[in-house]
Amino acid sequence: MKPYNLCVNRGRLIAAVMVGAFCLAATSAMARDIPVLPELAIAGPESMLVKSLHEISDRRIGSALNGIEHLLKTNPNFRLAHLIRGDLLLARSRPISNMGDAAGVSPERIADLRAEARVRVQRHQEPVPRDMVPKYLLQMSSDQKYAVVTDTGKSRLYIYQNVQGKARYLADYYISSGKNGSQKLKEGDQKTPLGVYFITANLPRAKLTDFYGSGAFPINYPNEWDKRHGRSGYGIWLHGTPSDTYSRPPRASDGCVVLSNQDLDAVAATLQVGITPVLISDKVEWASPDEVIAQRNELAPHLENWRRDWESRNADNYLAHYGHNFSSGGQDLAKWSQHKRQVNVAKSWIKVDISNVGMLLYPGRDDLIVVSFDQDYSSSNLSNKMKKRQYWMKEKNGRWKIIYEGAA
Repeated sequence: MKPYNLCVNRGRLIAAVMVGAFCLAATSAMARDIPVLPELAIAGPESMLVKSLHEISDRRIGSALNGIEHLLKTNPNFRLAHLIRGDLLLARSRPISNMGDAAGVSPERIADLRAEARVRVQRHQEPVPRDMVPKYLLQMSSDQKYAVVTDTGKSRLYIYQNVQGKARYLADYYISSGKNGSQKLKEGDQKTPLGVYFITANLPRAKLTDFYGSGAFPINYPNEWDKRHGRSGYGIWLHGTPSDTYSRPPRASDGCVVLSNQDLDAVAATLQVGITPVLISDKVEWASPDEVIAQRNELAPHLENWRRDWESRNADNYLAHYGHNFSSGGQDLAKWSQHKRQVNVAKSWIKVDISNVGMLLYPGRDDLIVVSFDQDYSSSNLSNKMKKRQYWMKEKNGRWKIIYEGAA
């Protein structure tokens, strides 16, 4: 990549946003390659910061400094903005060669701020594709008003709104995630888990220490898939930042997903305990609406056939929908089959209605779908209603089979 150099020397600034191998070029030529997006007109802290960086690239140093100072008046704990302001002021007296060129600043801290600058600017270089959706959102159930999709690789959290079962982009936010990356395997590895999760609680500021900021929303890690693979740990939350911190570096948590308090408050308005899905990926994959519909339509007949065969009381047909590696509540396929056959013998009729169906493709896998629905079961000797969750896996022969089933 080309180097990012803004040459202004007492009127010329060399301000570099260099993060590892990534360099955001801001020579006049490279600056033209950075799209000036309408989103920059939105007066959010990140947009204001990126706007100032664009002004630096256009050599409008005075305007950039005014913008950064205005940003700091409303967000005095925004450390990245302080760093850029310091570079702009320092450049008045001497040339500087890199972002955070002041003496006495921890190299590790500077590296963290450069990393934050990179991912924030990258968001505006690579806007959210509005004609596509995250491929995981196959179908949102009617009670899921919103879905959360997190990209740990880009330090980004996306909110999608449920519009008649289809996902529509609403907003996105900068996040911090695990110090040691993603794909959590065990307790204490300081990694963020990848998978399909759900909000399990809403913990207000009053019940937390200042470290968690304006609130916290735990998720159900480890989920059924994690437990099957022996993954351990607990306490994975979406939460805010301490009162003296606007944002944390991209890799700074012990595994949680961390937002600024301002952003968490906005996201909190979309979260429903026990309902809102949180899908975490290390690289969000996008798909067209037609591709999403095709994937959904591939599984839908299998779900309906499972329901119909359960009603038929034909145990062989019903149990054929379960994979050989099925497990639930300590039961493998053999024990599950034995139990279901015994139950069916005692019934003269069964009626099963399912509604409010949601389907979520598991991040990192094209052969695993998490299905949730409301189940209304009645029979000659029992009736109940419950919210159920199933994991369907596609076998090598192309057939979808249930490998987990239980109450949601």
